[in-house]
Amino acid sequence: MAYLVFITGGARSGKSDYALSRAEKLTGPHTFVATCPVVDQEMADRITRHKLARQDGMWITVEEETDLVAVIRQLSPDSVCLVDCLTLWVNNLMYVAERTNRHFGEDEMQVQACEFVEALGSFQGTVICVSNEVGLGVVPDNAAARKYRDLVGRSNRIVAASAQEAVFVSCGLPLFLKGQV
Repeated sequence: MAYLVFITGGARSGKSDYALSRAEKLTGPHTFVATCPVVDQEMADRITRHKLARQDGMWITVEEETDLVAVIRQLSPDSVCLVDCLTLWVNNLMYVAERTNRHFGEDEMQVQACEFVEALGSFQGTVICVSNEVGLGVVPDNAAARKYRDLVGRSNRIVAASAQEAVFVSCGLPLFLKGQV
């Protein structure tokens, strides 16, 4: 089973920087799984900044918006995998379902998250997953945003429950919710 670290926090809290720092302290091949689609110039600029932060040659970047299980199955044993981020993965799953006129609710999210966790069962390396904590703010004013919040919450609970470590990052500082370095 993979050693799983789940890192969450608010937007721009420093969770990705913390995850990258944690991963780079580990030995073995390093794979960065980017789930973010390029939807506009601002997002393209963010992606470029993230890529520059990993430019030292340590990282292989895999851009995969929906099929995290396939990525995990292709990793070398004893490697390090950083998935950034599960929040966008949920968004992408919702988007694909909408575009193909399929229902995607909490049951479907649970299946996807459980399949991801199950795939980690045959992987012997370390997986670090980053995800936004989206449930600390006000209740969204529309059904789509409420559904998104609920699906991210469902995914976060499933992945965090399977993790050996769960870390909440605020203001760049880690707070250990489960396990400890």
